[in-house]
Amino acid sequence: MDAKNVDPPGPENQNKATVNALYKAVAIGDVTTVAGVVASDLEWWFHGPQNCHYMMKMLTGISSPTAFKFEPRRIDAIDDCVIVEGWEGAQIYWVHVWSLKDGLITQFREYFNTWLTVTDFRSCLSSILLWESHPKAVGKRSLPELMLAI
Repeated sequence: MDAKNVDPPGPENQNKATVNALYKAVAIGDVTTVAGVVASDLEWWFHGPQNCHYMMKMLTGISSPTAFKFEPRRIDAIDDCVIVEGWEGAQIYWVHVWSLKDGLITQFREYFNTWLTVTDFRSCLSSILLWESHPKAVGKRSLPELMLAI
């Protein structure tokens, strides 16, 4: 195995592994694994067309794993957040932001067909761009844009 392709140990990479395990469990309908990594009082927030709550429907058992296939194209960790981006063709684009505490997912933000920018505003002197959507397949299509401040 190539050492440069291995993430160093640490909380951010453990969080990425937890979220990656969640996607795998959702894909096969493994409710035991999902229940083991998601807090029972999960805080959820959604932006997008009202009929596109695909992940939340799967997490609550309203939809089956075959209702929508989430194929993460990019997974990044920033502090206690894991940002997952995916798309299928030019019409479907999504971003999920998962917040974890002590290895448990406590918050879920679901963005569907929405361009997302994550910015650090903790300094009163300036802001720092931490993450930005890169939906390669949507081309010149116009999407609403939101900024998530941490």
